[in-house]
Amino acid sequence: MSSSAPPPSSLSFSSSLSSSSENYRHLHYHRCIHYRIISPRFLFRCAITSASSVAAPKKKKIWRQGEYPGNVPENSSFDMKKRRTPIKNIKKKLDRKDNLNPWVKTVTEALSDSINTKQWLRALEVFEMLKEQPFYQPKEGTYMKLIVLLGRSGQPQHARKVFNTMIEEGLEPTAELYTALLAAYCRSNLIDEAFKILDQMKNLPFCQPDVYTFSILIKACVDASRFDLVESLYEQMGERSITPNTVTQNTVLAGYGKVGKFDQMEKVLLGMLDSSTSKPDVWTMNTILSLFGNMGHVETMEQWYEKFRNFGIDPETRTFNILIGAYGKKKMYDKMSTVMEYMRKLSFPWTTSTYNNVIEAFSDVGDAKNMEYTFDQMRAEGMRADTKTFCCLIRGYANGGLFHKVISVVQLAGKLEIPENTSFHNAVIYACAKADDLMEMERVFKRMKDQQCRPDATTFSMMEEAYKKEGMNDKVYDLEQEKQRMLNSNMIFV
Repeated sequence: MSSSAPPPSSLSFSSSLSSSSENYRHLHYHRCIHYRIISPRFLFRCAITSASSVAAPKKKKIWRQGEYPGNVPENSSFDMKKRRTPIKNIKKKLDRKDNLNPWVKTVTEALSDSINTKQWLRALEVFEMLKEQPFYQPKEGTYMKLIVLLGRSGQPQHARKVFNTMIEEGLEPTAELYTALLAAYCRSNLIDEAFKILDQMKNLPFCQPDVYTFSILIKACVDASRFDLVESLYEQMGERSITPNTVTQNTVLAGYGKVGKFDQMEKVLLGMLDSSTSKPDVWTMNTILSLFGNMGHVETMEQWYEKFRNFGIDPETRTFNILIGAYGKKKMYDKMSTVMEYMRKLSFPWTTSTYNNVIEAFSDVGDAKNMEYTFDQMRAEGMRADTKTFCCLIRGYANGGLFHKVISVVQLAGKLEIPENTSFHNAVIYACAKADDLMEMERVFKRMKDQQCRPDATTFSMMEEAYKKEGMNDKVYDLEQEKQRMLNSNMIFV
């Protein structure tokens, strides 16, 4: 990936997006990141507690006479030949079991793999193939996994279709399945549809909403800054004697912080401190630190870190990842390195998120060299890259003007079967716009829609800016019309 090549006339990202069986050049990752450690003004305190426990002695099983093979009396009439396992008979049974519908076994494994790798379209195709077979009866767990996958992939309509199919097949819906469907609409910001599902649940005696159902809906309302609906949901919870838990309160806490309602945020936090059912935890700590870190208020973030430590809340790996990300955004590489060293010292593992935050820090400034070093180190340690990793790499090379390397990264993502979601396509569109290759940008956008990958506001914003830069006002108008059509048909993330 570090080899240089002259930039091609067209970026040809769209042809590189799909997974292919072409032979890719093997990449050797042997370099390590060298971080310069400087004593920081801000010291991190992390409590390590160790507990020693003595293993209880195992209870010796009392065997009956002649039951345990090692204790068979010599004068026993027990025939040792009778104890032999009928290996041939077992082998025949196992062979018959293995040979029974091997096609089904292979395809069900393909369905499981598609779900695990978040390939929602492939998962639906395999599922439809299996349903056509008379001997295949999908269980409730399969439907649950599909609905959750489709919700996380921004496909609520497909999730509803799977849910309806399940009911047509005669399976009784549960509160968990309804909650999963509600979550699918919430993830796509379709709050009105989510409230309709909530009303359906209220009318079904065995599918009543619980604290998790309300928490998911509250989060969607908070993300959309619909705090009036949040209060309404709190009232409904009170009527049903459902007490908000720490997760619910953390969600509202983050929502108030994002819109700058710090007084309300502090009010919720003080209420949590006085509560017996929703005490602040490490997630509360992470929520507050992430909030101020994303806003670039590093000093406030550090002050809150100290406050939570005084509350007796210990940090975790994600806490340090949030600090690393915040320092990276502010180009405070010394503090970023110091936190990473503390993690090593205190045996906190570096995770994919840790590396992603470092890669993103170098990506934002187009520092391709350090970005590559970090990525090489990440792979050398056996850490699996995810979609965010490749989004950062693509943007980093684009910011550094190394557009030929963007193509290599897109090809590598295809080889590693990285899910091509909205963020991934947005990163490629960003690179096309940076390279002033509007034709390729349009091809990527078309392929994005062909894959039923829903564009969001960022997608349209980047494309509009690229067209305006070239004075292509007719293209801007057409894009606005398409955006409105998609909004009306719920085919776009708001």
